[in-house]
Amino acid sequence: MMVLDMDSSVSPTYGDQEGTAYNGHFGCTCYHPLFLFNHMGDLERCSLRPGNVHSADGWRDVLEPVVERYKERQVRLYFRGDAAFASPDIYEYLESEGILYAIRLPANKVLQESIGHLLRHPVGRPPNHVRRHYASFSYQAVSWTRKRRVVAKVEWHPGELYPRVGFIVTNLSRPAERVVAFYNHRGTAEQWIKEGKNAIKWSRLSCRKFRNNEVRLQLHALAYNLANFMRTLALPKEIEHWSLTTLREKLVKIGAKVVAQGRYVTFQMAEVAVPRDLFQGILRLIVDLRRPSLATA
Repeated sequence: MMVLDMDSSVSPTYGDQEGTAYNGHFGCTCYHPLFLFNHMGDLERCSLRPGNVHSADGWRDVLEPVVERYKERQVRLYFRGDAAFASPDIYEYLESEGILYAIRLPANKVLQESIGHLLRHPVGRPPNHVRRHYASFSYQAVSWTRKRRVVAKVEWHPGELYPRVGFIVTNLSRPAERVVAFYNHRGTAEQWIKEGKNAIKWSRLSCRKFRNNEVRLQLHALAYNLANFMRTLALPKEIEHWSLTTLREKLVKIGAKVVAQGRYVTFQMAEVAVPRDLFQGILRLIVDLRRPSLATA
């Protein structure tokens, strides 16, 4: 099973870079890259785009190659996206490929009327906890060729006069509450984008030519994946929650004193950042990643 999360981000620009443009949503002059992650945090594919394009622009060029690669391995695919990817073209593509999806759907009057009974203010003294209600129904927008399942979540928060309402279009058959829980995990993609910006600095795209900045973004993506592979495969359980920023500062950029002797070289490092036993455990896991050598005849 593989879950794919698609999201766009902002890379502010401060010069006369080719392709840069003002984006009203982000309120700055920028590039508007598109990212596709899997549920393990690996960056499957990314694309640099001009700053004034729609969030879903070019989604097919990013998604299709990844889907084709996993189809060859016969992996069950799931897809999650925010309201920017609520498009019938995307639904139809995912359905034709047998991909299960959960995509946030912008609210409208028809959707609101479908759950009108959940939007009436509850009678009586409100409790001190959040009250959540779920609904599932069929819906067909004007631009859709057929009806699709929509799941709604209504939250009444203490002290708030109106409820918080969200809609998700999906082809999942699981209960509405589980569909919402599945979609909510999409937020991890936003966290990985933040890690890419903070630890890898992939928003630094200062070349003059657009093509050069595309190459820089791909190099940043490679660096991000190498760091994420290390976090996934070579960190002991007690530190597997480390962010890429912590990983960089405590393992990669840590200072050491080099002592060269006749037969060996010693790296003397302070145990303040990483204790000796923990560092040795990391090195053992890295050694275990090596492909075992074939026995010679």
